[in-house]
Formats: sequence, C-alpha cells, structure tokens
Amino acid sequence: MCGIIGIVGCDSVNHRLYDGLTLLQHRGQDAAGIATSHEGKLMLRKGAGFVRDVFTAEHMLRLKGNMGIGHVRYPTAGTSAAAESQPFYVNSPYGIVMGHNGNLTNAAVLQTELFESDLRHINTSSDSEVLLNVFAHELQALKPAKVVTPEQIFTTVAAVHERCKGAYAVIGMLVGRGVFAFRDPLGIRPAVIGIRHTDNGTEYAVASESVALQGLGFTRLRDVAPGEAVYIDTEGNLHSRQCARNPALSPCIFEYVYLARPDSIIDNVSVYKSRLRMGEKLAKNILNQRPDHDIDVVIPIPDTSRTSAMEVAFHLGLKYREGFIKNRYIGRTFIMPGQQMRKKSVRQKLSPIDLEFSGKNVLLVDDSIVRGTTSGQIVQMARDAGAKKVYLASAAPPVRFPNVYGIDMPAPAELIAHNREVSEIQEIIGADWLIYQDLEDLIDAVRYDKHPIDTFESSCFNGEYITGDVDNAYLDSLERERSDDVKRAGAGDDLVVL
Repeated sequence: MCGIIGIVGCDSVNHRLYDGLTLLQHRGQDAAGIATSHEGKLMLRKGAGFVRDVFTAEHMLRLKGNMGIGHVRYPTAGTSAAAESQPFYVNSPYGIVMGHNGNLTNAAVLQTELFESDLRHINTSSDSEVLLNVFAHELQALKPAKVVTPEQIFTTVAAVHERCKGAYAVIGMLVGRGVFAFRDPLGIRPAVIGIRHTDNGTEYAVASESVALQGLGFTRLRDVAPGEAVYIDTEGNLHSRQCARNPALSPCIFEYVYLARPDSIIDNVSVYKSRLRMGEKLAKNILNQRPDHDIDVVIPIPDTSRTSAMEVAFHLGLKYREGFIKNRYIGRTFIMPGQQMRKKSVRQKLSPIDLEFSGKNVLLVDDSIVRGTTSGQIVQMARDAGAKKVYLASAAPPVRFPNVYGIDMPAPAELIAHNREVSEIQEIIGADWLIYQDLEDLIDAVRYDKHPIDTFESSCFNGEYITGDVDNAYLDSLERERSDDVKRAGAGDDLVVL
C-alpha cells in the first residue's frame, strides 16, 4: 500500500503535491518523494520519513514547474527506505519518473528479462523500478520522435499489461511533456481523476484516493478504469484509452476495511458508508450468535473502526463510548516494519480512560485482526483499566492468508488466524469472546445496492489469488523475502548502492 498523486496545472504544483501527499500519508509512512518538470528539466526530491520530514522550504523552492508527481511509500520488505523511496527515474526515452502502488507478482521474471534481453540495469529490489524499466523499454521500442503522442503512451501501457502481472496503480511523468497514469487490468489498487477549472485554464489530477483531490480543490471526475491509461499533456488536455484486453473491476476489499480514509470514494463506493454497513452486519451477527449477550458498552479501537463501532452500538441498542485516547504522533502500527516495533508502539499509541472500563462488560470493535499482537495488548489494557469482561469484534473476517498485491501481510506464520480456529485465536488474544465478520457480509457491505463491481480481491480472507499466477512456491519465496525477521535484519540500512 502506497499513495500516488500527479498534477498538471496552470501554475506551480509543488505545494499542492506536498499537500496531496499529506492527505495520503496514511497510505505510507516510510518514505516520500516529489518530482516536477520545469523548462525541460527534472526536479526531484525524495527520502525516508514522513512528508513533513522529507521536504523543507528550500526543497519546495527548487521543485519548480506546473506539472509533477508524488509518492508516499510504506515498507513491505527489509530493504533501505532511502534507496527505494519513489518516484524512480530513467533518462531514456525522454526522461521518465514513476511511482507505483501495488506489487508485481512476476517481478523476478521481469528483472531477468530486463537484464538479459532488454539490457537494462535494475539497481534496487523494488518492483516499482522493474515496472518503470518495462514501461521505458516498451516506449523506446516504438522509436518515438521528439514529440510523444497519446497513441504511443497507450500502446506502451498495453505492452506493459501484457508483460506485468499483479497489482499496480501507476503515476508517471515524461519530463517536459506530460503526466500519465494507468491501472492494472483488474483494478486491484485505486486511482481517481480530478478536474479543476481556473481563470487560466483547466487542471487535472490523479491520486490514489478522492480525499487528496478534494483537499486540493479538485472535483472528482471518475475513477481510472481497470486497464485504462490516461495522459495529460502540457496543454492541459486529458486523453484516455482502455489498454487491456480483458479488464474486470476487482478492487481490493481491504481498502474499504482499513487502508483508505473514510472520507474517500473508491470505485464509486463511499468508504464511510461501506464501514457503516460493516457495523450493521456485524451487529446482526452478534445478535445471531448471542441474543442474550451481557455487553454494557461498545468501544472502538481508534481510529479506523470508529464508523463500524458506532453502527454496532446503534443496532445493539447499547452505549457507544470512546475508551481509548490515541497519541496521533505515533504511526499506524499495522504498517510498521517489524513485530517488536508494533509491540512497543501500541501502548505508546493508546491510553485507556479507566472510567469507561471499570466494572463493565466491554465490546471492543476493531476494523481487522492481522497479526493479533496489538489486539492481545489492547484486551489486556482493557482488563487493567477495570473491565469485568472483554469481548472483541472484528469488522473483517479472519485474515488467514498472505496478501501478495501490495499489503504488508506476506508470511502466513505471522497471521494469527492462519490454520487456527476462532476459539484458538480467542484464547491467544485473551478475550472472553471473539467474533468476526462473515466474508459474504463484508462483500455485501461494500457492494451495496448491486454496485457494478465484478468481484473483489479478497485473497487475505479466502486464499483465492485472482491474477492466477500465485502458487505455493511464490508464497514461500515471498515469506523468505518479507517476513518480520528479514525486516529486522535490514533495519537501519540506508546505503544507496550505485
């Protein structure tokens, strides 16, 4: 999970790219980068850390130009944040910078092809650099002239679709020529187009979530369709074309559960309303299993679960209370690299309000339970605050399988629900009762009112990998490369190898 944004404007875009990345900061806290184009030259600044840490006033002054792209990264592997911060750059053809959200499942094969056949050097272990070089090679193969055409962009993206497998939402820029974006043929990762009319002309933007566009004054135009490519030239003209042979909308359902901000609209579905419906369906499941429950109060585990928890409380006819105060200077623990860091962070992140727990039977509501470590600590915090009984409800089904499409849950052994029954998980977490959302209910909550979504990418819940190229050998290799042990071994490595 990363965040991408690109703007072609009528005046300087540097501060708007910065502001857009801050609105997408929840999608990646490991590194950030911005690239702009000014008078045929590339201006690039990227580095490890939050957006506010990477860019100073001096950096912003140097990022000149009326078009550019930005990226926030979150870690999925034990590699250097500095070396793998995005956007990546290649100088031929034209000079191309690119940022990518997702994961290529055939990156290893592509890297071999690029080295042996395409004669291109990959300098990092990032699949985003692989994707950039595939794009650059396919564009170069067209023998483009000085002036690039939308047709050449679309032909190139079609070739990328033929070679690349997995999930990818991409933002890129041809230096001095325009900004392009495209989405994989299944639309697993999100991308949305915005438009803004000014006295000087029309501006366009593409971002991972509509919240970034809204915050910058753009009106949400539409989502980038699965397999579609869009190209915005320097004159502010938007060109688009379907570039995949068999596109089908299959967005990642975990975007709605956890990744996206509630005020975003993804594939024409309100994240906020989908989470309300998750809470409604979870409440019905609670009543079905325990109609004579003894719950006194419903308390969310902030922040993502608040929307669902409010609806759970409403449909159960119970009090909703804020029982935890969140330290907003601690990042999202789910996307922190390494189990030890997550363990340390949860008690720094959350502080209980004892009076909301003392002498009560408490139902804690979380958006999902992935590794389970933080859930166990939170249950114990509730007991330490005086709760008589602590129940835990998850607005998502059990996460039993690795995600290979850009979410940091790669090693089955690190998933608390992998090969375990709910009763076993309940015992490990230390809850008096544990209940999960049903997958069918989750799908219905998102695909409300027969929304035309073909299917959802739900592999972390059902183990079904929709790209059709994921086998046990791939999963084993992913676990070796991206486990928490690997991340700990790679921690602190900021060497850039040239």
